[in-house]
Amino acid sequence: MTQIEVKLHKKYLNTKKRYTTSSMLRSPFFMLFVLYFLIVSCTNTTQTTTPEVKNITESVYASGFIKSKNQYKVYGIGSGIVKKVFVTEGMRVKKGDPIFQMDDENLKIATKNAQLTSIANDYKTNTAKLTDAKKAVELANRKLLNDSLQYQRQKNLWNNKIGSRVEFEQKELAYENSKIELHRLSTNYEDLKRQLKLVSEQSKNNLEIAKLKEDDYIIRSQVDGVVYKLNKEEGELINMQEPSAIIGTDMFLIELSIDELDIVKVKKGQTIIIRMDSYSSEVFEAQIIAINPMMNSRTRSFQADAIFTKSPKTLFPNLTVEANIIINTKQAVLTIPRNYLINDSFVALKGGKLQKIETGLMDYDLVEIKSGIDKNTVIELQQ
Repeated sequence: MTQIEVKLHKKYLNTKKRYTTSSMLRSPFFMLFVLYFLIVSCTNTTQTTTPEVKNITESVYASGFIKSKNQYKVYGIGSGIVKKVFVTEGMRVKKGDPIFQMDDENLKIATKNAQLTSIANDYKTNTAKLTDAKKAVELANRKLLNDSLQYQRQKNLWNNKIGSRVEFEQKELAYENSKIELHRLSTNYEDLKRQLKLVSEQSKNNLEIAKLKEDDYIIRSQVDGVVYKLNKEEGELINMQEPSAIIGTDMFLIELSIDELDIVKVKKGQTIIIRMDSYSSEVFEAQIIAINPMMNSRTRSFQADAIFTKSPKTLFPNLTVEANIIINTKQAVLTIPRNYLINDSFVALKGGKLQKIETGLMDYDLVEIKSGIDKNTVIELQQ
């Protein structure tokens, strides 16, 4: 290769290198690589903070719903067709007021039969049977008296060697038979008397039972309250498996479901902060009044009841609530954000070194720091 050719070749290579570099800079793949590098560089920026003095409140979360006090589901004692509905939804009722009338035509016939049987078996109606039995006893008593006299007369004659032995024994036998017959008729009279009384009372009781069964076909309210829900209309079937109505008072309770991990912290009298979707911009206060000690094995939770101490103006059964049960509160304590806590007892100092700390109260955002760091300590957020 001549000197001229060598110079030309070098010029070509330099031109090709500049062209290749310029093309790479304009390449979309190169631009994506640069963008990725910048994102990674920004992501790897370590967040830091220092402890701050704040108020902290430890609470337990619970979910639940509103229910009416003494709220209950109305079931039929038996199955039957709704003949009449006496109430409407939202209507106020008194204890004992009728809610539904079930079809009871067959039961009315049974009640009528029981009434006829009661009349037929009434004790006073059957006194004629007792009168006949009593007359038979009186007749047997007179016969016994007569046979007794005949026996004594024949016995005296026989003692004086008058008459035959056969006559004496006949009189004696008649006297003994009269005693037995009187005893039998007296027993029959007492048995008949007891039986008539028993049948009379049983018939009256059967009539009362029939009337009570007839009354069972009228479903009545068990409380003074409000009809919140009607599930049945005239012509529909009422049974013992599904509720036909929901009735309760216009006083309301909050029924909460508390996780088994938190239940040991919850006690009667604790304050609750209530939030409701129906009042999204407002917060209400309530208080625990009862804790059911039996855990629901299916949900692994416990039920607790609470009442409002600051309640909404209007409430309805089955409104959902979210609750924070206040366990403990501290004022002006040293805190750090909870996401800076490592394994519940460490924080990362600036540079990455772990520092053991002692913690106190925790809420969803903050952790109380009792010892290990102070308000001037810089800590890092571990990714």
